[in-house]
Amino acid sequence: MNKRLLHTPDGVRDIYNEECERKLKLQEDLRTVLKLYGCRDIETPTFEFFDVFSRDVGTTPSRELYKFFDKEGNTLVLRPDITPSIARAVSRYFDKENDVIRLCYVGNTYINHSDYQGRLKETTHLGAEMIGFSGVQADAEMIAMAVDCLKRTGLTEFQISIGQVEYLKSILGGIVLSEEQEAELKDSISNRNLFGVESLLSSLQADEASAKALCELPSLYGPADVLDRAEKYACNAGAKQAVERLRELYRLLEYYGAERYVNFDFSMLSRYNYYTGIFFRGYTYGTGDAVVKGGRYDHLLGHFGKDAPSVGFVVVVDELLSALERQDVRFFAQESPQEIHCKEDAKSAIRLAKQLREEGKAVILRFEEE
Repeated sequence: MNKRLLHTPDGVRDIYNEECERKLKLQEDLRTVLKLYGCRDIETPTFEFFDVFSRDVGTTPSRELYKFFDKEGNTLVLRPDITPSIARAVSRYFDKENDVIRLCYVGNTYINHSDYQGRLKETTHLGAEMIGFSGVQADAEMIAMAVDCLKRTGLTEFQISIGQVEYLKSILGGIVLSEEQEAELKDSISNRNLFGVESLLSSLQADEASAKALCELPSLYGPADVLDRAEKYACNAGAKQAVERLRELYRLLEYYGAERYVNFDFSMLSRYNYYTGIFFRGYTYGTGDAVVKGGRYDHLLGHFGKDAPSVGFVVVVDELLSALERQDVRFFAQESPQEIHCKEDAKSAIRLAKQLREEGKAVILRFEEE
């Protein structure tokens, strides 16, 4: 036998026994939280047409997609992200105007990371979306829901970092940048590389106020008082409006009792280009990647023919499970099944096992030869 058949490809793995049970219990607990907020379940296909995740949508780069062809020659991809699939489904099936739609889902996603260094290429995402409401109240509800999900697992030490796409976009509006220069500038900002920002700006024609705001961005992160500094360097109406919306968001999060878990980070950028307002990531000890990702995407449904403001988030279940294990958070205890020895004359043993199972108890029959 070819021993290679016993192994999985790089980036995927088998999950079994206690770990699998913990993962399923975690998903069950998280889904309970989403249902408490009134979310309805939705399932979308594991693979879709390529255009659902194309560059126009602003999701995963084409080189990192798992692509294949159907018998008609259409290019299909394994979904790297479930949100565009939800947007497509809502655009097709939900016709009622002015209704706020709350959906939740769980499913696996697939990204062929080009810089694979122990990262999983197949991960489980569990998330929620609110479609049809543009107000900051929806943003607050999504973040509060994410906080409640993490609290439900038993985590006490975690942080939700909130960024704002429109703040940077407004500042950049008055500066002429090539695509390469914009990418370089954003990379320097997200790495909090002040020298990189200053070096690039020295070669560009930028007004003093915009240049000053961009130089301050790498240091604009922290608790709610950072909003005062961000407002100080907001050099136009768009940037000021973005800060004001964050102030209102924080006020609402105080009502939810979630404010202690959030901070603001104006240097944080997302590789998902479909975000249009706030976006956020949740971090905790025991993992280098975010366990929660989310944000507002008001124009994504327009790609599928139905304009509707939207906001949502996803829990990266595998990352969260890893963090819980490393922090030794015991959110799940599996009761060992009761064992009943079953000999060749099995009548009494089978009847006892049947009775116990009807009472909701797990039973293993141990078969013995006489």
